[in-house]
Amino acid sequence: MSMKLAILGLLLEGDHHPYEIRIKMKDRGMDQYTKLQMGSLYYAVDRLAEDGYIEAVETIQSDSRPDKTIYRITDAGRKLFEQLLLKKFRDIEPVHHPLYIALPFSRHADPAVLAPILQSRIREAEHRVNQAYQLYVEHQHIVPRSTQHLMIGMYEHAKTDLNWLKRLNEDLVQGKLGMIGEPLFPEDGPEEEQ
Repeated sequence: MSMKLAILGLLLEGDHHPYEIRIKMKDRGMDQYTKLQMGSLYYAVDRLAEDGYIEAVETIQSDSRPDKTIYRITDAGRKLFEQLLLKKFRDIEPVHHPLYIALPFSRHADPAVLAPILQSRIREAEHRVNQAYQLYVEHQHIVPRSTQHLMIGMYEHAKTDLNWLKRLNEDLVQGKLGMIGEPLFPEDGPEEEQ
């Protein structure tokens, strides 16, 4: 569903060849915030064309390269796009993080082995924070406000993930992962931002 939504959304902006769609997805960092399997892009384009949601408008032939077919969205494609878009806004999915399954058992890990792994994750999280910020800075004046919300959301999620990993690392270093009865938040809950 996400791949079809992305393809149709990009075709709303203009007619494109699948390779151009792939480049736009990568340029906009779509592979960073959703599970878009780039290998399935061409399959999805073929299915959308077979089902009448997009149509070929031109085929560019070359002696040295495979033919390039340029596609545009159809009226049926616009309707499907709207359905997929609204479905994504309605869908409420639980947050999944690869560490969630391991965290309850991390107290059993050897801190000397776990610490460098966690520190590596922290460096990667710092990189994601910087990357998300840079993406916003470079594109804020050329993308619609809706896309700016996406970029700021990516940045804020990356910062939250980084802070969470740092807190976890601090507890690991202090030998607190097995501790019971000492809450991370004060008794009255998390502080609200002012």
